[in-house]
Amino acid sequence: MFRKKLAPLMGGITHIVVGLGNPDRKYENTRHNAGFMAIDALAEKYDVCIDRLKYKSYCASVEINQKKVLLMKPQTYMNNSGQAVVEAMNFYKVPAENVVVLLDDISLDVGQMRIRRKGSDGGQKGMRSIIYLTGKDTFPRVKIGVGHKPEQWELADWVLSNFGGDERKKIEEVTSKAASAAELIICGEIDKAMNLYN
Repeated sequence: MFRKKLAPLMGGITHIVVGLGNPDRKYENTRHNAGFMAIDALAEKYDVCIDRLKYKSYCASVEINQKKVLLMKPQTYMNNSGQAVVEAMNFYKVPAENVVVLLDDISLDVGQMRIRRKGSDGGQKGMRSIIYLTGKDTFPRVKIGVGHKPEQWELADWVLSNFGGDERKKIEEVTSKAASAAELIICGEIDKAMNLYN
């Protein structure tokens, strides 16, 4: 089977795009892993494998519009995502404003997306960990709708459930859009991204 070329980590990283999710294979297609799915869509577009283990994450580096960007999938489990993000930010001295977070959001329907310049964690525990450990809330973020929790479901069970049949196409489309939004944000065009996708 053809394997995509490996992406060595490069110095001079100016931006980080981090997708939030859980590392075990059993979580691959769950709602909580929408951030991982979006970062995978970005990696596919740039033909890189996110497979270098560094900063408690699988990483790859890409160049987007002449910016050197680190793509990250933290392997800490969702609730400790901040540990990985802080490590990479400190190493490359990247400010919060240059760290784009791709994450799931249960307040949005599957297929919807919201871009925010900054703000609270909105109840998302990975984002909470990042804000808590950095002491900053100025991370631009792309929230990917994974559907409202049905009344009879426990929250933990809902976010760790798989997408249903007709939801799969929607999540594939929205994670691709989230990847495109991340590119615009990196290029300093967050207003354009918000106008296009919000």
